[in-house]
Amino acid sequence: MSTVKERVIKIVAEQLGVKEEEVNVDKALVGDLGADDEDLYALESALEEEFEIEFGEYDSHKMGTVQGAVHLVEYHRARRQD
Repeated sequence: MSTVKERVIKIVAEQLGVKEEEVNVDKALVGDLGADDEDLYALESALEEEFEIEFGEYDSHKMGTVQGAVHLVEYHRARRQD
């Protein structure tokens, strides 16, 4: 089973059209990987579907980096289990 981080990296690569090898937790979604608002929305939707979670209204803008996306997924997964 893949870790949350591995799954997020794969989804980021797919949604932003970059090679998985180019994606690491320190990369900025907008600055380093070229995401725009539309890409962030699509990424948010893909993460919600993959992890069966629901982000808040402004969560896509809180991601910032790949690590930020991992943290948000982990946070919402933990909340879902409560």
